[in-house]
Amino acid sequence: MPNETIPSRLFKQAERRPDAPAHHIKSGGVYRPKSYRELADEVKRLGKAMIALGQAPGFTVCLLGFNRSEWVAFNVAAMAAGGAPAGIYTTCSPEEVAYIVHHAESQIVLVEDAGQWAKIEKMLGELPHLKHVVTMRGAPRIDHPIVSSYEQFLDKGKDVTDEAFFARIAALEPQGLATLIYTSGTTGPPKGVMLSHQNLAWTADTAQRLVGGTAQDCVLSYLPLSHIAEQMFTIHGCITMGGSAYFAESIEKVPDNLKEVQPTLFFGVPRIWEKFHAGVQGKLKEAKGAKKALVTWAMDIAREATAVKMRGGEPSGALGLQYKLAQKLVFAKLKAAIGLSRARTCVCGAAPVSKEILAFFASLDILVSEVYGQSEDTGPTTFNLANDMKLGAVGTRIEGIDVRIAEDGEILVKGPNVFLGYYKEAQATADTLQDGWLHSGDLGQFDKDGFLSITGRKKEIIITAGGKNIAPKNIEAALKNHPPIAEAVVIGDRRKFLTALVVIDPAAAGEIAGAPGADPAKLRDDPTVVAAVQQAVDRVNATLARVETVKKFHILDRPFTIERGELTPTLKLKRRVVYDNYASEIDGMYEGAQDA
Repeated sequence: MPNETIPSRLFKQAERRPDAPAHHIKSGGVYRPKSYRELADEVKRLGKAMIALGQAPGFTVCLLGFNRSEWVAFNVAAMAAGGAPAGIYTTCSPEEVAYIVHHAESQIVLVEDAGQWAKIEKMLGELPHLKHVVTMRGAPRIDHPIVSSYEQFLDKGKDVTDEAFFARIAALEPQGLATLIYTSGTTGPPKGVMLSHQNLAWTADTAQRLVGGTAQDCVLSYLPLSHIAEQMFTIHGCITMGGSAYFAESIEKVPDNLKEVQPTLFFGVPRIWEKFHAGVQGKLKEAKGAKKALVTWAMDIAREATAVKMRGGEPSGALGLQYKLAQKLVFAKLKAAIGLSRARTCVCGAAPVSKEILAFFASLDILVSEVYGQSEDTGPTTFNLANDMKLGAVGTRIEGIDVRIAEDGEILVKGPNVFLGYYKEAQATADTLQDGWLHSGDLGQFDKDGFLSITGRKKEIIITAGGKNIAPKNIEAALKNHPPIAEAVVIGDRRKFLTALVVIDPAAAGEIAGAPGADPAKLRDDPTVVAAVQQAVDRVNATLARVETVKKFHILDRPFTIERGELTPTLKLKRRVVYDNYASEIDGMYEGAQDA
């Protein structure tokens, strides 16, 4: 139907299944349900408030907070009223928050608590468009003329009619702007990915088909809602299926909440699966004697059984009997202990994951479907189906999407999930979107069976193990502004945190150490020079989001050179050569490191 949008789907769910749970919110130590009727009513009141405050179609709002029912309601309300919500990572610095709020020209911002409000308050002088800040439920009262509590904001639209609100939903166009996903490019500040109502609705339908989603499904919402993947699971997918979302209490509480909820659908970035892997492996190593033999036998059976399932078959005969026994004796308890006893579909995406991790979970009777895509195509390009899977590949092309490999190896995508362009960035849009084809910036190849493998990236961008996209050049440029740092190379691709290789300026370092003209190789170990570099790193870190901060550095004993292949003839850094030349030094910064 022409006006099939996420907001219209919410109100249809509320009409058909008013008492079914849409959200589950932890309160008083237990999860309490919020029905589709209650969620739809809240969205309507929020949307009316936005209309009452003069928000004409085409407006934007920003959302800054951890995963909450209010986040979802505010997001959908903005879309319903003809606006575009833009999520901001909770770890963003005040400067980064202000950039997005100002770039989006948002007059309304939803914040979780006093801590997030403090970021806005610090930058108020640079936010001329901002008129209203709304705090989520339970936040302490903030005495400021532009701040309203959630309840106060809900009441602002009491004089707006239902007809006026639903007229806004009816007027939504499939190709109209629905949401902004701010994502870092290779250089410069974040860009706002413009996704249409069709992008969201089509992708949610596709996701439902890929996972066989039903109204009985539930998810645990815990990854940042400013990321399109979590939005697709928590907001668009759930509303489309009529399923329910449980909201984690905090990142720290995710393991406990996962065991409590036992979701039927689970999405995790590689770092989450790596943590599971480390925890389970540690427990398995404790097994002795007969217990160890039983677990080893069960894992061997699971490897055989899941190999059959990944080829589209079902374990039968002797293998089938042993597989059922292994599930009963070992895997049922193990999955429940992790929180995946009911998980029908497990997904990994947002960053590359090692084949070894996926193979380990397959040996535990947990098939993890790797998905590949980006914000610019609303999340998915290819997907590994449970009955058509290759570990180490990122799946086959999703039906309805065209994917081809350009002559230079770049992955190109065309389809109803491809974005409208970058908000207020005509040149960046023209560079990325050509004749309807999204130029992904990733390099890949298809095998004879149609499975895609990612071979590299054209863009110099870091994707951490947690799935965060980080532009290293911006951080490196900031570091070089502080003596005695002359050059810096930030590392962190597929890693837990960022580190840096640092080249010092001999003159500046000699002055700091009180030893002008000293050998640079000796200066790198001078305590005062090391302290100066640490101070420089600390100063830069203070301006960055937590995931962007440099946790460790290694001072090199020489500058980068053309002769060693580290610089081009025009003195541009050849990042891959630097990584190779200093592989042992880089690995040394991560040896024995805990999560940062």
